[in-house]
Formats: sequence, structure tokens, C-alpha cells
Amino acid sequence: MLIHNGTIKYRIGDCAMEAALYAKILSDKSITDLKKLKNKYPDVDIQELLELLKSGVYKAVPIPDFAGKNLVYMDNVAQVRMNSVKLLLTPQNANVAFGLKAMEDEIVSTLTIENIDFSRDSVRKILRGYAPADESEQRIYGLKKGLDFISDPVNEITEETIYDLYNTAIGEFLPEEDRLRPGAFYRHDSVFIVGQALEHTGLPHGKLSEYMSKLTAFINSDDGMNDLLKAAAIHFYIAYLHPYFDGNGRMARLIHLWYLKRQGYSSALFTPFSSYIERSRKGYYNAYSLAEENAKISGMMDVTPFLVYFIENVYNKIGSVLPQPDTTDAFRKALDEGQITEKERDLWNFVLSAYGVGEFSTKQLERDFGNAAYATIRGFVLKFEKLGLLTAQKYSNKVKYSISLHLHGRG
Repeated sequence: MLIHNGTIKYRIGDCAMEAALYAKILSDKSITDLKKLKNKYPDVDIQELLELLKSGVYKAVPIPDFAGKNLVYMDNVAQVRMNSVKLLLTPQNANVAFGLKAMEDEIVSTLTIENIDFSRDSVRKILRGYAPADESEQRIYGLKKGLDFISDPVNEITEETIYDLYNTAIGEFLPEEDRLRPGAFYRHDSVFIVGQALEHTGLPHGKLSEYMSKLTAFINSDDGMNDLLKAAAIHFYIAYLHPYFDGNGRMARLIHLWYLKRQGYSSALFTPFSSYIERSRKGYYNAYSLAEENAKISGMMDVTPFLVYFIENVYNKIGSVLPQPDTTDAFRKALDEGQITEKERDLWNFVLSAYGVGEFSTKQLERDFGNAAYATIRGFVLKFEKLGLLTAQKYSNKVKYSISLHLHGRG
């Protein structure tokens, strides 16, 4: 920093900028869009700005771009709310690794994102344990097996297990021309992606093994990067490399969840991340494109646009699908104090898994749970409503219940 003619300036090497202007640019939402930034501040030399950003703002993500340089991000821009971290760390159901409702919504949404034909009824049928009857249900079955795979704590993330996940969830159900060759972990030819406002050439296939090895090293390293941001960076990188002929988006989303689960964010498997992506699909693809367009100006692959997309459209939304920690803490307290029976505990865990924060009726719960009399069901919902763990909503002559996102019990 220096003072010239009474004006405070930032200087790095030969690059200098007025401190007030620099601070204004850093706080501008356009900081993630270099083309827009150039138009908004026509008198600013973008290359000088980039030199200043390199010196004190950009942080390295230790995985290489196609030119061999580390990816970067701006952690002052990509800020995750602590509440999102707490929610994902709060265990939901000790009896199951994956919420059934979350699994259903995850499969439905990830297939919708890829414009793959299927029906929700078929998803429910496969999740109930029926054998797949056609090609569409085979794909659903594959994703179900993939979600089971990533929820198994035995499966660490390595190149070998990523290969196993790909074949289990996707590869076995692809046409012959899109499958991996025997013994090959990745595609054996070039790939070019068009559509969804995204044009991208995947990494040359001869380099895939080297780059995927660096990715798995990054996944398993303790580098100090926020876990939620790191998961999004991993997601971006898989799509960026495009290691397969088909199924790259599905794999990116699976490995995103897998990484969070491995880091102890057990509630990630009760959160249908792909549902949020599907609802904001245009923004999802635009974030990829923006990173690519910025790189043409800066010569660096800055993943901040993708991280910001995930913060705003996924991480900051999960409070609408997961109970707050005070709700789950109140349940455990009531259980420890003997206020809740074993059957009521089982019913609570079933509701968490089967409905998430969706509504249900007492008759529906009796039918779906299948191992409790109606009187037991009725007693359960009334008690848990009084405890503040369930919320009742009247519809004419019907009442439906849902898990309370925030504790409001009367004690």
C-alpha cells in the first residue's frame, strides 16, 4: 500500500489501484463475472486487477487445470453459513444411513437434470425392493445401488472405488459404445460437451489417470479448505475433466455427497441435493460456463462462480428440508429421560427417513410403517406434537403432520 498525491493505493509490482476503488470492486457481486466487471468499470485495467487479486485474494485449490496450474477461488466471496454446516453435521437417524425420501428425490432429480426418461412410480417401486422390469428401471436401480455404495462407511474414496461406483451406478446400464473398456478406469477417446448453455472439451483422455490421481489425493488431504466448498470444488472438477463418455454429471453429484458423508456430514444423505440443482438448473450450467469464460480473460480457472452457486442455491436452502439441531436435541433429551417408548422412537426414525419434512396423515403412517396399531400411531403424533417435534396442519376435516423444523414445544 502507498500514498500518492494524497490518495491511498494498493501496489503489487508495477500494478497499482486506488484503495477505495479496489475495496468497491471486491465487494461488488460482479467480481465473479470478469466480462461484466470490465463493462462496469471501463477505466480499470483488468489485468492489473487480476495481479492484485492473485497477491492477496485468490486461494489455491491444489488440483490442476488443463494447463497444469492450480485452480483458485476467492474465500472472501464464497462464504458458507455456519448454520448449514451444523445442519449437515446433525445426525438424523442412527438406524439408517440414507433417508428414503431423500433417496427418492435424489434419484428423481439427478435423472431429470440429465433429461433421462423415467417415472417417479418406478423409482418408488425400485426403492421398495422390486426387481427392475425395463431399461429405465435398470438405470434407477443402478443409482439406488450407487447411493447405497456411497453410504457404506467401508468405501473410502480412491481411484479404484470411484471406478466401482461408476460401474455400479451408471456404467453397467450404458449402451456398449459409451461403456469403459475392460480394465480401463476412464474413457479412451475425446469428448466434447454441448447444450444447456455449456460448451466444453473434456481433458485429453491420455491425461485422465494423472489428473484423477491428483483429485483423489486432494479429496483425502487435510488442506484447510472448508468442507462444503471443497465438496463443490470436487463436483466442479469431475465435470471439468469429464472422465467418462456418459454419466459425468451423475458421478459429480454422487461424489459430492460421498465426500460430505466421509467427512462426517451424515445429514447430507437426508438432503436431496440434486433437487435444489434441478430447480435452479440454468444457474447450475451457467456457473460452469462463467468459470470457463472468466478463464479466457484471466488465464486461471477460478471456481468461485460454482462455489457461490452452491452456497446460494443448495447449502443456504437446506434448512427447509432438515430439522434444526434444537429439534433433534429435544428428541434425544426426551428419549434419554424416558418420555419416549421404543416403538415411538422407531416411528420417529421412520418418519425422518420416509417423509423427511414432508406431510403425512395418521392413516398414511399406519399403512407405510406397517407394524403399529392405529391407536399407537395416534398416540405418537399427539405426544410428539405436544413435545413440539411434530407440527399439525388442518385441511378442512383432515389433519396432516410434519417434522418441526424449529422447536416450538410446550414442554
